[in-house]
Amino acid sequence: MADSLYNRLGGEAAVNAAVDIFYRKVLADKRISHFFDNVDMSRQAAKQKAFLTVAFGGPNNYSGQDMRKGHAHLVSRGLNDGHFDAVMENLAATLQELSVPPEMIAECAAIAESTRSDVLCR
Repeated sequence: MADSLYNRLGGEAAVNAAVDIFYRKVLADKRISHFFDNVDMSRQAAKQKAFLTVAFGGPNNYSGQDMRKGHAHLVSRGLNDGHFDAVMENLAATLQELSVPPEMIAECAAIAESTRSDVLCR
């Protein structure tokens, strides 16, 4: 875990900052913001922080649903590849804003991209 992406990014403080900035961007993005109508964003951010922590190699405190179950209701509302791409763009912009080196942004993007099929229930 010492050399994990989680630690190289800066650990808990970095993940927390990234998720907070990321959701500000997502909620301002007309392509995808409607998927978060009536969502408790504090709860959503906490789940995302726990998920990214474990996905990036940090401590596993994630207790949420798996990707398919957690996103099935969004797929039924039309969630598709274009929306996933918008999320990826917002993630990259967030990491760039935080001055994360390009090679680490690529690692984060690869991890996020690896969830595409499950998020889109394919």
